[in-house]
Amino acid sequence: MRYELTKDLETGNAIIDREHRELFEAVNQLLDSCGKGQGRAAMEPAIQFLIGYVDKHFSHEEQLQQESGYPGMPAHKTFHAGYKKTLREIAAKIPASGPSVADLSAMNKHVAVLINHIRVEDKRLSAHLKQR
Repeated sequence: MRYELTKDLETGNAIIDREHRELFEAVNQLLDSCGKGQGRAAMEPAIQFLIGYVDKHFSHEEQLQQESGYPGMPAHKTFHAGYKKTLREIAAKIPASGPSVADLSAMNKHVAVLINHIRVEDKRLSAHLKQR
């Protein structure tokens, strides 16, 4: 399954939407590696990029929230911290011999959590930013 930033996921904020597209592409690359049965060595760059990019993107969102006085920032920041922790845990569990179906399922479920977050919370943030 490939992920795309469809209209229902767009926030209307050019920076956030661009970064969401890039995140989706990184997730798609990782899932493609898993689907091809490639070992951990082949997936390592994609995993490290994804982890680093999530860190960078969430930092950008939190900066926008801080600068705009976003009232939902504490909950949003808590979500980000938990998401990054779980992403690292999922990546660490993928064995050197390659991902299992369970590993791929865990990653897909975690991506679904991110998509729901974008659809609800990031859209709230974007609406707040538009009012400023």
